[in-house]
Amino acid sequence: MIALAAAAPQRIDAHLVDYLLVAFYFVVVLGIGLIARRSVSSSLDFLLSGRSLPAWVTGLAFVSANLGATELLGQAANGAQFGEQAFHYYWIGAIPAMVFLALVMMPFYYGSKVRSVPEFLGRRFDAKTQRLQGLLFAIASVLLAGVNLYAMAIVVNALLGWPTWLAIVVAGIIVLAYTFLGGLSAAIYNEVLQFFVIVVTMVPITLVGLHRVGGWDGLVAKLTANGDTNMLQAFPAQDLTGIGSSIGSTFGVVLGLGFVTSFGYWTTNFTEVQRAFSARNAAAAQRTPLIAAIPKVLIALVIIVPGMIAAVLIPGIESLKRGLPSDVTYNDAVPLLLRELLPSGFLGVALAGLLAAFMAGMAANVSSFNTVFTYDLWQDWLRPGRDDAHYLKVGRLVTVVGTALAIGTAFIAAGFSNIMDYIQTLFSFFNVPLFAVFAFGLFWKKLTGSGGFWGLLSGTVSAIVVFVMNQVGVLSLSGQGSSFLGGAVATVVAVLVGLVVSRGGTPRPEADLRGLVWTLTPAEVRAVPREAGWYRSPVVLSVIVLVLAVGGYVLFAVI
Repeated sequence: MIALAAAAPQRIDAHLVDYLLVAFYFVVVLGIGLIARRSVSSSLDFLLSGRSLPAWVTGLAFVSANLGATELLGQAANGAQFGEQAFHYYWIGAIPAMVFLALVMMPFYYGSKVRSVPEFLGRRFDAKTQRLQGLLFAIASVLLAGVNLYAMAIVVNALLGWPTWLAIVVAGIIVLAYTFLGGLSAAIYNEVLQFFVIVVTMVPITLVGLHRVGGWDGLVAKLTANGDTNMLQAFPAQDLTGIGSSIGSTFGVVLGLGFVTSFGYWTTNFTEVQRAFSARNAAAAQRTPLIAAIPKVLIALVIIVPGMIAAVLIPGIESLKRGLPSDVTYNDAVPLLLRELLPSGFLGVALAGLLAAFMAGMAANVSSFNTVFTYDLWQDWLRPGRDDAHYLKVGRLVTVVGTALAIGTAFIAAGFSNIMDYIQTLFSFFNVPLFAVFAFGLFWKKLTGSGGFWGLLSGTVSAIVVFVMNQVGVLSLSGQGSSFLGGAVATVVAVLVGLVVSRGGTPRPEADLRGLVWTLTPAEVRAVPREAGWYRSPVVLSVIVLVLAVGGYVLFAVI
């Protein structure tokens, strides 16, 4: 269970100025929702920002949508527990997939003018595949929104002493308010604001923390003195994967995380892809994940390094590393660092940054949930043929429902001492099978609708089976090894089932698959119009982010 760090010594003595800064931030957030409301006159405006936003806005929103509980609590917890091995989640587990999304998949997504990933599956396969994915995504969105709410409650409870239920409800209501008012535009512009607030929070924590431990050399010395030499070696990452063989562990990172899990998340997760869908043209949509990838590479430094600092600076975390009894968990690394490092007066900014992270993640999940439910389940299945005003009302109502469900699921994360374990488990259930079917259908024209449906369903079920087997002791994988294995099994099962089922069926006519299958789409149709300026070139941006990712590994290998 996640320790709620309720003991008085772990709380910060917040002053009036700190609360005023947090209150001011909330006022700004709600003000953005009110301003964005003026531009909402249709369901497309509410759910996809009318496809009108510039690339720099959608790019920052793309990375900020992921910069929630996964980053600040989950990845800092990984940094405290695994050290440099946690960089894999960024440099192997994100950047290649984001480049692939931009160069290969985004032209199909945006060019088809679909409003969601399930709708793309509906066009490529059939209605039942679209509806299945719509249901799976709706469940995943609510669960992940709950993660962000619960993570925020941990921090607020630990630092300020607010009851967990109160922190969850207050944050849920604030996110509901601005998303209900301004739809996706409000969520995206708040995500841009939240990105900068988060950076302003985490950079001082990193710098002050390094100063406290004697710089990077001092941190290395203290980790080494504690016997944590594995924390200073990115490979073979056996602590992270739970795989005993060094070769097997390396393959687990490169293939399990770097391909199966990451490609499943970054290329088909509508919570992220939706931000690119809202771009004003195809070129801006293609640049969106590449613009996002640049801060994604760099922000790893101010997330993972603070976690490593907590492993030597916070007594409770240090006790965990030594295998001794402790009243905290790795998830407490960030709030305990705030207590230890930041002076009063800066606390308000720090709290605003943390709340921004959690609300950004939750808002991304809720805004994508209402889009998929409204378009893929309600309009295309349950209530087709209504006027647009009806779907706009449904979108707003579903925003309320999604927030309420997220509040209800917020406590499921309590069973995981490291939130990232839970999140990676969800990814193996919902994202990996989708990517397997999506990619298979993108490159093999004979994959039928039934093949896509049964491949998606069987892949999801197989990932759940692997998780259950690990929980009951049939398997014994620690860390996130179970998620990596589950994702790998889900990929193989989804592809094999899709292949077998399609052999006995009739594929869709090739004319219907133009723009949906690579081999049936001419290069001139796949091509995205280029905009002037080298900094707008997708190839140049791709090279930059890949070099930065490789450079990160080189840097930590030599220092």
